[in-house]
Formats: sequence, structure tokens, C-alpha cells
Amino acid sequence: MSLRSTDWKAISVWATGVVVALVCLGWILHLEWDRQLVLAADRVVLRWVETTQQDSAILREVLVDRRLSAPSAARLATWRRQGDVDAFALYLPSGERVLASGDLTRSPAALTVDGAQGIGAEAGGERQGLTARILAGQTTTSLYRGGTLDEPEVYSQAFEPLRQGQELLGFVELRVNHTQRVMYTRQAVMRVGAAVLLLLLALGGLASWRILRRVRQQRQAISRVQYLADHDLLSGALNRSSFNSLLLEACSRSAAGGPPFALLCIDLDHFKEVNDSLGHSAGDEVLRVATQRLKACVRETDHLARLGGDEFAIVLAGLASAPAVTPLAQRIVAALAVPYDVAEQRVRCGGSVGVAIYGIDATEPGELLGRADMALYRAKANGRGGFSFFDIAMERQAMARRELARDLRVALAQGQFSLHFQPLFGRDARSLTGYEALLRWHHPVRGDVPPAEFVSLAEEIGVINEIGGWVLREACRQAVTWPASLTVAVNLSAMQFVGDQLEQRVARALSESGLPANRLELEITESLLMSSVDHVLEVLRSLSRMGVTIAMDDFGTGYSSLAYLWRFPFDKVKIDRAFTHNLGHDEKVALIVHSIISLAHSLDIRVNAEGVETPSQMASLQEGGCDELQGYLLGRPQPSEALTHEGISGQPDSAERRTHPRRAFFSTIPMPLPTSRAGPIV
Repeated sequence: MSLRSTDWKAISVWATGVVVALVCLGWILHLEWDRQLVLAADRVVLRWVETTQQDSAILREVLVDRRLSAPSAARLATWRRQGDVDAFALYLPSGERVLASGDLTRSPAALTVDGAQGIGAEAGGERQGLTARILAGQTTTSLYRGGTLDEPEVYSQAFEPLRQGQELLGFVELRVNHTQRVMYTRQAVMRVGAAVLLLLLALGGLASWRILRRVRQQRQAISRVQYLADHDLLSGALNRSSFNSLLLEACSRSAAGGPPFALLCIDLDHFKEVNDSLGHSAGDEVLRVATQRLKACVRETDHLARLGGDEFAIVLAGLASAPAVTPLAQRIVAALAVPYDVAEQRVRCGGSVGVAIYGIDATEPGELLGRADMALYRAKANGRGGFSFFDIAMERQAMARRELARDLRVALAQGQFSLHFQPLFGRDARSLTGYEALLRWHHPVRGDVPPAEFVSLAEEIGVINEIGGWVLREACRQAVTWPASLTVAVNLSAMQFVGDQLEQRVARALSESGLPANRLELEITESLLMSSVDHVLEVLRSLSRMGVTIAMDDFGTGYSSLAYLWRFPFDKVKIDRAFTHNLGHDEKVALIVHSIISLAHSLDIRVNAEGVETPSQMASLQEGGCDELQGYLLGRPQPSEALTHEGISGQPDSAERRTHPRRAFFSTIPMPLPTSRAGPIV
């Protein structure tokens, strides 16, 4: 792990501080050690003087009589090696030396002061300042380091007055040899120093380790923060913010002559159904697995990002044509189509891919991303599980869709919608039972816009609740003016079941118009029942308790319609026009239709057939016992003012009209209802 300059600076400051502290400590120890040696020398000198003064006669003989006998010389020789003293010299009170310990090795003779040296004469200038204090009778001890042949390595030079009573006999100069003491002390200091050094090294190593660990933790924390700032936490792919920066940088490089690139937008098909049916934890697992599969498909030079939800994007470096991108797009589609093992189930999700190429489709990041999205929308519209490249026709379609969305909001505000009503007849095809309300939009410029073009768009842009509420109120308002035996059927969008407002809207429409609840019929499609099952079931039961008729529209086109008949309080099922259309072409279709009618009747549910256009179709339905017929053969949708109510029976059929809540036939049997799924679960 490399250290930054700031880290090295911190370590250098710490090391410098340690070195300075050690130097200061060494200097303090050195001064203290010198002081202790001087004190030790003083103690040695005092003991030496106390011992020698017991032989004061010898001192008087030398210093007063200035002579030295052989016995006295022998005695003085013993003083030389007393304690740590290895040399001494005797001086007269005037400062003249009369005897040195070195003279005792020669033959003793009568002493004379002629030619004698004074105190400090041979020591040079560094000792001359001591003379005044010595001659004044003061004890003076100094520490020296020699190391010559004539001097010990470390020694103290002490001058001590010699007195007998109050009489000053002279002075003694003692040299205290510290060599032995220094050697022992040096060994001890070396041992202690080694221990201290090891301790300092250990502390330094610990401090360095802590510094490095802190630096590593800080680096990891910074890296983690940077990673979280740049990546999606769930999938590990780049997030939208870092992707936008990456896309801008890629566009800038390509504009400056750098490599071209392609942009892929990817959506997981049926991902919402996975969340709704298996839960968000299963959805998260699908996203993680899908991310790993996408990473396995791209190269190291490519960049994968999760833009949010189940939306991904990939920047393909160096690829700038449809033939170059196609193999990768095929691999991505194939990889995402592999089943996912989540929540102990195997689900099929799949994915769709939209492709836009820089320099061909767009040069600005936002425009390029928008066109890749258009291509993705085309891939989904073509049946999902495939890929599509952007072309200019898509932009025209997207622009037209945006214009239609804008006009749709204007139409709602300006009241451009109207209702047409298609008649419903009984089994005899002559008795009028009611009408189905059909929404129409007459655009002032476009003319009549088919519901297939704008209803899904209204759901997408979030105005379907307002439009559906208007249809409900208008249908009730007009139906209340019809004969009392006629009903009105209104289709409900799945978006109208979101929240808790539908029951209140229905009750308000009935209350404001004065229409009895049993004259209102609400039609829902099976796709509505495939999500939020419990909520939809409760809303339907609440509407049924009002007395409103509940019908399942487009029955037979789903894969689980029979299961819903068990649990929901349906009053009527409407056979999809696809079955009615094929009644005269396939005998098996007639068998299926007759079976549906028989099953519904056994559950006390009435049956309506849509799309009756030929006499043979009508005859087959009548033969099967269908309760209600609807189609162009019997009557086309018309505005309210054009309705003649021809075929009205005059009195409502009490057998077909209930005034109490309908109870689901098998509602007491515990049975899990089918929910929306991401493809078949195998």
C-alpha cells in the first residue's frame, strides 16, 4: 500500500520527535552521569583524607619538615592505591608541590622545594582557574576524560586541604580513577539501553502499525464512500449519476476524435410481476443475478450501469455499427432469458434491449440516451425478449405520442370526450336489456381517435382516473333517463383500483345521478385480478354490497380465469369476441363456448357474448344457452340522443336483477389465487 506525502510527513514528524527526545534524554543522562561521578569522587576523597589523617605525623614530616624517611615513604606508597585513588600529590599551603605519588618509586631522599611546581602549573590553562579556590582552602573536584598512556579514560581531579586542628598543613591532589565504575556502568547502560531500544523499536513498530492501519482504514473508508457514490449498492453496477458523467466523458472523447461507441438501454421483462408475486427480496435477487449476467456479456472496456428499478445501460467502447453491436445484443437477450432460481422457485423474466450509436443517431448525451430509450420501447412493443436499433421513424412516433398525450390533457379540460352506447339483448335477440357505455374522443384536428390509441396512453400519463370518473358519472347521468328496466355497463381500468377511492366514486356517481345501484354494471378484465389480489377482492365485495353488478370482461383469454370464478362475486362473464368470431370456423371453439356457458350457469353466473356479427354466430350462442348477446348484428354503438330503446320489455326481469350482495360460490374454500408472474414458473 503506497503512502501519500501527508502520510510520510506525519511519520517523519513522529520519527524526528522521537530522535530529538532521545538526544535530549541522552544529554540529560550524560550530565547526570557526570554529576554522579563527581559526587562519587567527593566521597572517595573524603574517605581517603579521613584514613590518611590518622597518620598525621607523616603529613607533618612531609609538609612541615619537608623531608621523607624510608618508613614514611613506604607508608605513603600504600596511600596510592587506596580505594579508587591511583595517584596523589602533596602541596604546601603556598601551593608548591613537594611530593607526588610517582616520586615514591625512586629512592627516598630529603625533600627540598627547589624547582618545585606550583598548583596547576603542569595542567595547563583549563585548571589554572582552580588555583585561587584551592589556595583559599576550598575543596574542588573536577571530572576529566583522558585516555592517554599516563591518564585513565575517565577520572576526577580533587584538591582537598589537609588540616591538623586549625592549622593548614597543605593540600592533597587526588586522582580518582573511574575506569572500573564507568566500565560497569557502561555495561549496565548498554543492557538498559538495549532494553530501551527494543522497547522503543516495539513502540515505534506499534505506532507505525497503528498509523498504517489508520491510513489503511481511512483509505478503505474513502474508497468505500467513493464506491457508494459511484455504484448502485444492490447490484454493484454504476449508478445513474456516475453513468451520466461517464456518458458525457465518452461523448466528449468521441467528439475530439476518440473512439466511437454504442449505447444500450436494457429493461427486464415482467420484473414488476416478480416483485408483486414473490416479493421485493426475490426481485432484488433477480436484479443481482441479471447484473452478473450482463457483466459476463460485456468486455472489460465496456461500462455497465443500473439506472434505477429494472433499467440498465451499457456503454460499448469502439463499436459504432449495427453489425458490430448485434452479436452482443443477442448474447444479452439470451443471457437474460435463462430462468432465475429465486425464493425456491424458477421464474422466467427475460429482457429487452434498445441500441443507439454515437455519431449516427445522436451526439449529445441526453439525446443519445433518449433515442436508446425509444429503441427499447420499440423492442418491448414488438413482443419483448428482443432488441431494436433506433431509427428516425421512432422519433416521429415518440413525438406523435407526446403530442397525443398533450392533446389528451386538453381534451379532458375542454370536454372533448363523449359516450356512445351499444345495446345488449337477451337470448332471444329481441329483448333489450341495457347498454354498454363506450368512450369516444373527437379531436378538433385529428377527428375521431380510437380508444385503443389513447386509453393505454391515459393510463401511462396518469389521467385515467379522471377520465374513468367522468365516464362513470356521465353514464349514470344518462342512464337514469332511460326506462327503469335498462342497465348501463361501464368498463373499469386497473388504475382505478389503486388507492381507496373507487367505492366512493361509484357511490357518489349513483347518488348524484339518482340511478339505482342494480342498474349499474361494472366490467373488469382478468389482468386486473393478477395483481393486488386481496385489495381488488375487498373492493369488489364492497361494490357488490352496494348492489352493483360485477362482470368479468374478455373471459377465456387468460390462463387462470376459472380460478377467479371460485372466489370473486361475479354476476356475469363476457365471452371474448375472439371466440365469437371463430364459432362458424372451428367446431372446437363452439365446444369451448358451450362449456363456458354451462360452467357459468352451474355457478349461477349469467353469460354475455361480445362481437356477434353473423346469424350463424348468434344461432350457435342461442343454442348453447347464452343469456345476453352484443354485437354489430344486433346494434352498433350510438350517442345517447340516437337511442330508440327498441325491444324494451317494459319491466325489469326480477330473476336477472338482485338487490342483495352476491356471495362467491366457493368463497369459504381456502384457495390461493393466481397472481401476475414473470412468465411460466416451472
